Amino acid sequence: MPSVLINALLSSCSNPDLVLNALCWPSDTWPEIEVVEELAVLIDGVHSLHYKESDRHNIGANNGHTGCPREVAFQKKVEDVAWKHCVPLLFKISSEHESACKLRGKNKDLLNAVCMLLGVCVKICDEELSEKLTNVTLSVLELTEDEAGEESPEQKKINKDVAIEVLAVLTPIISSNEQLTATVLSSALMCIKAGSDSVASKILVRVLMTLLNTCCPDERRAVLLGRIRGDLSCWHENDSTPAVTARILLCLTALSDHLFHSSSGSPANVYIHHSQQFWKIVQAGLTHRDSVSRKRALYLFKRAVELSDEENVDFQSGNACREEQSLFTWVPKKCQLLREFWEDYALIMETLDENQIHVVRPVLNRMDTLIEATVSDIQGPALLHPSWLLSVYQRMFHSENKTVMREGVCHLLGLRVLRCPAFAVAFSQFTVGPFLDVLAESSLFHRSPGQSIGECPELGAKLQDFMVTFIGSLPQEKRNEVLLQLVQRLGSRHWCAVPILFLSQALSCLPPCPALGPPGLQALREVLHCTMITHQVLLRGAAQGFLLQSALYLTDVATVTLADVLGFLAHFRADESLCRGTKLWDQVCDWLLESEEHFKPDSHLKLGAEISRNSTLQGGSLRVFVCNQLDSFLRVPACADSTGGLPDPWEAELVARALFLCMDVEQRRPSGASPGGLEELLRPLLDTLSRLGTNVYLPLRKADKSLQLLLRLLQLRKTPGSSDPQAQKDEVSAAIEMLVLRVAEPIQEFMLRRLSGELRELWDVERASLYHSVLRELLLVYGRAGWHHTSHLGGFISALTRYCLRVLGEPEDQNPVLGVQVTRAVAMASLTLLCEVGEKHRASLHPEAVRSLSSVATLFYSSSSPVFLNHSLQKPAVAPDCLQGSMEEGPTLQGWGRVAAHFVRDQWACLRFVLGSLTLLGPQELPPASAFLGTAVEALSLLPNDLVVPVLDCMMLLLPQVAQTEECLCVEAVQLAWKVVLGLSNNPHDFWPTLEGFVQFAFGRRVLELAEGEAPKLTATIQQVAAELIALSQTKTGVFNVLLRHCCRTWLPSDPGCEISANAVFSSTFRHLDILTEACVYGPVFRRDQRLIQEVQTYVERLGDTCAANVIINNDSRDEQLPRMCALAFLSRLDTSHPAHAHLMETLVLRLLSKDDEISKSKTRYYGNSLQHRVKNRVWQTVMVLLPKLRAEFMETLLGHVYEAGFCSNQASVKYLIEWVIILTLHWHPALVDTLWRCFGVVDQEKTKTSICTFLAVLVHLDVLLANVPDKASRWHRALDVALQCCFSHNFSVRLYALIALKRVWGLEGMRATAGGEAQGAEGLGGVASVVPACLQQAEAMQSAGNAGKNWTKIQEHFFFGIFHPLVDYSMETIFHIFPSLSDLANDEWIPAWKIETLVEFPQNSAPSLQNSRQDLSQLQPGDWVQLDKGETEREERWVEVQKKITPWRAGIQEQDLDLQLASQQRAARLGKLHGALLVVASLIDKPTNLGGLCRTCEIFGASTLVLDSLRHVSDKHFQALSVSAELWLPLLEVKPAELADFLQLKKTEGYCIVGVEQTANSQSLQNYRFPEKTLLLLGNEREGIPANLLQLLDICVEIPQHGVTRSLNVHVSAALLVWEYTRQHLLSPSSRVPDHSL
Repeated sequence: MPSVLINALLSSCSNPDLVLNALCWPSDTWPEIEVVEELAVLIDGVHSLHYKESDRHNIGANNGHTGCPREVAFQKKVEDVAWKHCVPLLFKISSEHESACKLRGKNKDLLNAVCMLLGVCVKICDEELSEKLTNVTLSVLELTEDEAGEESPEQKKINKDVAIEVLAVLTPIISSNEQLTATVLSSALMCIKAGSDSVASKILVRVLMTLLNTCCPDERRAVLLGRIRGDLSCWHENDSTPAVTARILLCLTALSDHLFHSSSGSPANVYIHHSQQFWKIVQAGLTHRDSVSRKRALYLFKRAVELSDEENVDFQSGNACREEQSLFTWVPKKCQLLREFWEDYALIMETLDENQIHVVRPVLNRMDTLIEATVSDIQGPALLHPSWLLSVYQRMFHSENKTVMREGVCHLLGLRVLRCPAFAVAFSQFTVGPFLDVLAESSLFHRSPGQSIGECPELGAKLQDFMVTFIGSLPQEKRNEVLLQLVQRLGSRHWCAVPILFLSQALSCLPPCPALGPPGLQALREVLHCTMITHQVLLRGAAQGFLLQSALYLTDVATVTLADVLGFLAHFRADESLCRGTKLWDQVCDWLLESEEHFKPDSHLKLGAEISRNSTLQGGSLRVFVCNQLDSFLRVPACADSTGGLPDPWEAELVARALFLCMDVEQRRPSGASPGGLEELLRPLLDTLSRLGTNVYLPLRKADKSLQLLLRLLQLRKTPGSSDPQAQKDEVSAAIEMLVLRVAEPIQEFMLRRLSGELRELWDVERASLYHSVLRELLLVYGRAGWHHTSHLGGFISALTRYCLRVLGEPEDQNPVLGVQVTRAVAMASLTLLCEVGEKHRASLHPEAVRSLSSVATLFYSSSSPVFLNHSLQKPAVAPDCLQGSMEEGPTLQGWGRVAAHFVRDQWACLRFVLGSLTLLGPQELPPASAFLGTAVEALSLLPNDLVVPVLDCMMLLLPQVAQTEECLCVEAVQLAWKVVLGLSNNPHDFWPTLEGFVQFAFGRRVLELAEGEAPKLTATIQQVAAELIALSQTKTGVFNVLLRHCCRTWLPSDPGCEISANAVFSSTFRHLDILTEACVYGPVFRRDQRLIQEVQTYVERLGDTCAANVIINNDSRDEQLPRMCALAFLSRLDTSHPAHAHLMETLVLRLLSKDDEISKSKTRYYGNSLQHRVKNRVWQTVMVLLPKLRAEFMETLLGHVYEAGFCSNQASVKYLIEWVIILTLHWHPALVDTLWRCFGVVDQEKTKTSICTFLAVLVHLDVLLANVPDKASRWHRALDVALQCCFSHNFSVRLYALIALKRVWGLEGMRATAGGEAQGAEGLGGVASVVPACLQQAEAMQSAGNAGKNWTKIQEHFFFGIFHPLVDYSMETIFHIFPSLSDLANDEWIPAWKIETLVEFPQNSAPSLQNSRQDLSQLQPGDWVQLDKGETEREERWVEVQKKITPWRAGIQEQDLDLQLASQQRAARLGKLHGALLVVASLIDKPTNLGGLCRTCEIFGASTLVLDSLRHVSDKHFQALSVSAELWLPLLEVKPAELADFLQLKKTEGYCIVGVEQTANSQSLQNYRFPEKTLLLLGNEREGIPANLLQLLDICVEIPQHGVTRSLNVHVSAALLVWEYTRQHLLSPSSRVPDHSL
């Protein structure tokens, strides 16, 4: 009902109560929205018409006892409306949406109407009504989220959304009540802390904003603001988590107009930016992970700086009572400097949000300005607290763009200000915290542009310098603490291999200083155990070495004992880092010798009787400690239990490592080691070992410990290369071997006794493994001493063999007991050891041992027993005392399955000895090979994958024997074995030995000797496996290396033996040509992270023997370039006179050229360093190597393929190789020179447009081409004609190549003279004699003619036309290293000559040679004449123009639940947006992408409203992708296309000018049109434009001037141009409208 009608009704109605009663609704029904609104208007009208405002105050002042009864009755009626109608309706609205997050649609409008009615009622009634309603709403706000969801008869019917709307209406009315206002404020703050983002945003906008705006006195407002600020500061001080920081930033941003308003400050209420806690909140926000929180923090930062500048007072934010350094300082005398300073800081923080390096990099130089300003004023306090710089770095570290992250890390690493102790201390916690965290990102350590493989990455080198500078700048009292924290931080997380490597290296570069005590060594142990377990072996070993060097430099020896140090050293693995014979071991020994007398005394150290007799020993010496340690280790009580498992081997490891360190330190003493010193040191061990064979009462535990120690001594004595028989033994190793030989006999007697029936418990299986390991090491000692042939060893082998065969030959019981089964398992393992001895030392064994081993064959075949293979070891019955009446498996049988599997594996190991030793042991009657092979296939299915190597070894011997008769069985064996290998691909420890066994089995010599048709299925299967193996090598580096090395050695052995056998094996190369072809072009495509590992491994390898891991670990076989080098070495050894060899090379060349042709046809253009480029380059490199070995008859065929390749589009590196091939071919085969001219006669212009440059480049080396040609003059004439003709080409590159060819051809004076002589002198050359010099003179004159002259100069200086000589520079070095480096090929494609020489056996006198004969070419820098000039990038100046995103908003409050048509206006006002009266109508547009972009454009340029045909577009994902939340800040209206005519007519009546974007006969140009302020912009449909019926309603049509061919612009683009023009004319003019801050 219109308000005019209501007023007329009231003026004529004598009793308005009748109307009021008529409009009220029953409490159990839903009223219409119009009814509620009309009731509110009616009540307000009645009160305004019949009662004075002053009466209300009188009634309230006298508790309602004054005034006319009629007025009191009316107020009572209004109060009933509030309580009996409005409040129940609010409960119903809440219950209707209690499960929904937002109020929408009709209920939302109804809630607004009810709140309006309540506001009218509260104004009329006394304060009691407002207080009651306020208490009801506050009780809801004080509930937590969990409490609000509980079933409650009173509170569950009203939700927080409704309560907030009601409270927003009540707040202006209760603002005069200070006590109630304080209660509202407390509840609101509590709700902000505990509520959701949506609730918090509503509370801020609807309650707190209203409360602050209605507090008229500034003093009241200041008190409220002070309470809010204090509450938020205390909240952040107690809880500074990211979630709390984000919520506080939301509050501060929303209240910023009040907090930063000058009237809010008074002596009792200090500005918020004077608070230290405020700046802590801002800093936390600037580094927040949420982008909106960062923007809020940046906005607060800018406002605070602006206010500080306006105040112009001197202040510091720090609290002097707390001795807290100020985070923010303002000095009026330096306001200009500070203003620029903070502007730069804000610009940097804004730019970092872009995550685009081209935007970020220019502003980073401004950081240097910030840093200089912080340290420029040495006399006074620093203007900038270092934490502001840390915020910048931390923001960069959190960037999603890894390049931005890397820029931040590199900038911090180069920070020179860290040399200042104060700054170093300020950065210390940041360095050991966020900085170390970001360094865990492996991608930061990629090579920088310009660095070659093998160089230390830029960040790794900077990290070393940084660590030295940073730690060195710390005060002494702070340095130890920071170092300990840093090491502890390293051990507190898992690191990838690359970051921990370079961090360890950086630590090792620190100068020596006593910083780490026992906690530091413990932290380093944690790093070794927790962070390196899964790393690559080489990188892990290198990192261990660097960490050990760091420990040597940084350990405070006065605070640690020798036990601490030696216990720490024992954690470094001898097979990876700390090994005798390395420089690292020498460093440790030197350090121990130097620090020996300075270690902290050990209170547990006791001098034994033997040690005290030596007067030369000191109590703290290393030798005394080691002697005590050895005595303690071997001290076992006589009553010790003789049963049980082995002692912990870690104790033996610790003692053995300490013994060797002590021995080597003794060698370094000035007086040298005393005679007999080693024997004296080891006397307790030697005494125990000497009594093993005779003292039956010796405790078993002591015997076990002595053998464990002996085993580790024999293993650790080895140095890298000591396995070489020619290697010279060091004195310590030689002495140990001599001492061990003295006690070898009792050791053998003891172990023979123990292995011959005394081991009967399950843990004795592990004990037997110890005995076998000791025997293996003893046999190595025997071999060096020549003891293999002695009768003593022969008797031991004979006795143990007889015992093992007797035990294994006994029939097995149906229900075997544990002791019997353990005896059988030990006997089988012992027999395996003896067979290994027979395999390795068969020629030097004593005859008695040989005879005993020959009887092993009887185990696998006899006339009365079946084959002893795959014989399972049954699980024994367990004693009742172990199971306690239970039939389940007890703990004593844990691991029995593994014992049984080893029992089967050992059978195959023994059979391997039997099959391979028949010639030595004499003929034996064995089952047929097919039976053995079938059993082997069964074993592959039975055994775990990691135990099948002996089975594969046997299959290698059996497969050739049955390949023709049992082909299906052989195919099954190969396929099953390959599946076993694939199953181990994730187990590197067992994968590589198994792979090598499989390759030797499937690609064995005798298998490859099979003729073409003898076993076709087997051959096809092996070829398929080879293809799968090559595919596997693409993801697992080194797999193809194993196959190719084996095949090359098999096909072409260094000692081929008989000619027939060698030819038979070599012929198999044609059946497996795919392997050789793939090897020539092999190169796996690694992911970026895999490539990083490869490059860092190369860097570690380049460190040489300074890194102990390089000496210990052999990593050559895993090199990704090894297959190519093996293939090249194989091809270089082929004999050109051998028909099969020659045929193989020709076939291979054709196969490679076919591969090149396939790439060219499948991809007409390929990018540099792509896989296609690399493969083509490898093809032509291989052709270059084979070129001198090819027969003359084959060369013409080859040359045709080469010419065809020359016509294709090729990258520079490929092009150079093709040209080189042509030059060498024509030089070595002069009869083919005339074929070159055909290339210039091709009429296909598209084919020869630029590829003709390839053949012109060949003419540049005409002197080499014609060196062996008899008729040089005619060929010279022909070359001259070709070059001259090409000089007139339309293509600039062709003309340039033709000019350089013409210059070089004309410059051959000898040939020119010969040609002139044959043609009667110079006159015989005709006009050519004058034309050519003129052309060349003009070309030289081009040097000053811009780019043409530059290109002419560059092409003459290019290496291929300058210093390069095709014959002199023909070498492997040029082909594989110099040419790739000079043609911008990625450096992971370069193969240096030293690498070929190191990894493969390259023939010395082959052609091409390995090394280049001269160094001229290798000294050139990469460059191509087509490249642009590359000048040094100048450093950006401070005031360089940088990209900056406009941030026109201020608050960014999340009000997601408010109505779009109303809330967006409020939000826009709160943001301080300038907006005009432009109304954009897009109801005719139907594409969501256009509408989304248009919404974004309208919001940015301040349009008042955007009209759509349906608001459903807003939820479309395509709309949202382009609008990027602009719909939250722009009012949207819905007008259907059918209603558009009426809408335009309505807007005309409101004074709008209707402007259409359309090309019509009377349309005006945009550049000449002046928009009225009230403009409605109508946009047409994407396809049809504006319909004719709507054109008649337009006031004017505006068109956009066009100069192109296309008829029209996209509708969004057109609209953007007009909206911008309107904004330029109105909002950007001096008369721009001011922002509306009212809500």
